[in-house]
Amino acid sequence: MKRLAKMIRLAASNNVSDIHITTGRPVAFRQNGVIIFQDDSWSHQEIKELAENLLAGKDRTVLRTRLSVDFARTVSNVRIRINLFHSLTGLSLAVRLLPGRVPRIHDLNLHPSLLECSTITSGLILICGSAGSGKTTTVAAIIEEINTHRNAHIVTLEDPIEYAFTSKKSLIAQRGLGTHVPSYEQGLLDVLREDPDVIVVGELREPETIRLTLHAAESGHLVIGSLHASSAEDALHRICNSFHPQTQDSVRNQIASTLTFLVIQKLVFLHRLNYRVPLLSILKGTQSVKSMIRDNRLMQIENAILTGKEEGMFSTDQYRSYLDNRSDFVPPAAVFAPPEPDHPSTRAPSIDPPSGLSAKDSIEDEFEAILEIDEQATLKELIEDADNLLRR
Repeated sequence: MKRLAKMIRLAASNNVSDIHITTGRPVAFRQNGVIIFQDDSWSHQEIKELAENLLAGKDRTVLRTRLSVDFARTVSNVRIRINLFHSLTGLSLAVRLLPGRVPRIHDLNLHPSLLECSTITSGLILICGSAGSGKTTTVAAIIEEINTHRNAHIVTLEDPIEYAFTSKKSLIAQRGLGTHVPSYEQGLLDVLREDPDVIVVGELREPETIRLTLHAAESGHLVIGSLHASSAEDALHRICNSFHPQTQDSVRNQIASTLTFLVIQKLVFLHRLNYRVPLLSILKGTQSVKSMIRDNRLMQIENAILTGKEEGMFSTDQYRSYLDNRSDFVPPAAVFAPPEPDHPSTRAPSIDPPSGLSAKDSIEDEFEAILEIDEQATLKELIEDADNLLRR
């Protein structure tokens, strides 16, 4: 655990978003979107022991039956999401680093118009993009804006729970799949009986999940969901094509009556900043857009985005121009850096603590995490220094 904790702390200080640990092979880091390798490897026994420390009882059962498991932990004061899986070489881990605090819209270098999402009281907001594009983080930022400015009851359905929110003006209830609810479908059936104002659905994938999500939005709630899609047209096609052709007309009517925002997001590297920022396409549910959806004129959606700039829409090219002219960027290190251990009020909540980690180990991890780091050193040098400390 101490070895992983050091690696996570060093990665958090060097714009690393993911760590890949594979049995007998060099550890790989995704830094600014690019995979880089380090002269460091883990044996099968080392990964097995690490997994034993990280996994709770239910996670061990899932790993045995499904041969992979997703979960989130707080290690050395850094919140991480882990996928532990079997591969050709043995057990492997894919570790995603999460921000040291729940981010705000401005923190993530998103367009200020997304603040409008936090003022909407009913309808459907879709945040779309490929895996690893930051959809979950954008959704978290919208939730935090609502939490900061509105008196609302927010219920989230997540797999797994990545950001641990603290209720401010809003009351927030977070439910994790497999831990607090068996499925998105059951969670959506439950949540309508829990007096929610805002419902967050971690991923729209199965037809029944999409059906219940649209029903919840039609019922007068604000529903925020994420979806894998590369364009607004693709997102709408994916939703409609999840249903039988005979029911797609009614589904389009549901989407048209509820859609307020559809955001497509990906991360792009800006050389002048030396880090990645979100590149968006923004579609808003205007009357003309709703008519296109009802009439199945989805091929006209991209043109509606191009001509809808006055209404707050952006095509990818228009948004890139906005990025080129923007100057007030927030470096990822300011958001993703772990909170200082000396300040408990800013410390990430320790939800689902790793089983098998003693209080002594936890104290040692925190002590070693505050060793001074030379900001000019390369990531490789930092990792090697940490390993040398371990071998002494």
